[in-house]
Amino acid sequence: MDFVDYPDREMMMMKIADQIGSELATMLRQQDRVSLAVPGGTTPGPIFDDLSAAEMDWSRVDVLLTDERWVPESSDRSNTRLLKERLLTGKAAGARLIPLYADAPRPEDKLAGLSATVDSILPLSVVLLGMGADMHTASLFPGADLLAEGLSPKAPALLPMRAPTAPEPRITLSARVLNSALSKHIVITGAEKRAALEEARRLKDPMQAPVYAILSDATVHWAE
Repeated sequence: MDFVDYPDREMMMMKIADQIGSELATMLRQQDRVSLAVPGGTTPGPIFDDLSAAEMDWSRVDVLLTDERWVPESSDRSNTRLLKERLLTGKAAGARLIPLYADAPRPEDKLAGLSATVDSILPLSVVLLGMGADMHTASLFPGADLLAEGLSPKAPALLPMRAPTAPEPRITLSARVLNSALSKHIVITGAEKRAALEEARRLKDPMQAPVYAILSDATVHWAE
């Protein structure tokens, strides 16, 4: 794990966007298509704003979420909605969105079709992840019903996930898929999450601290 400490959040967001843009552009010179998996939530919004203006052939980029709440895009809790508003705009409007939601009561009802699409673009090129104060990443939550399966090296690409702290069912990329990415970045902010990261490293137990499962070879970006 590499740890990068920035003097402020604005600089961090700009630097991460620039680094991811550079990595994708370099990979596009070597292969026909590349992929980018990103988190939802409010933290990565400024990264998306900067990255959407990056110069590259976005028509050859597949973009997907690392995880999604099982809610329709009309919901203000939809990460897909955020992605379309903040990243898949401007120059990045031509990217291909790989969905992690389809209209059905439960993620299990659409899992096979969504998984087949994700499987078709593996391994991922670049992954950007967040982390919660409870040491979850993607929708790999401590105490989640299928956490052990999601952490397994034989896990499928996508899993439904339910956790006591998550108000609705989720769908998430497995640790296996996240770790197979050519480049991994984790963005965290504030003293509470830095302390959580250190606790995860101390515990060394992905069942208690799921983020620990994807720290190897990752670059962790932090600003107060």
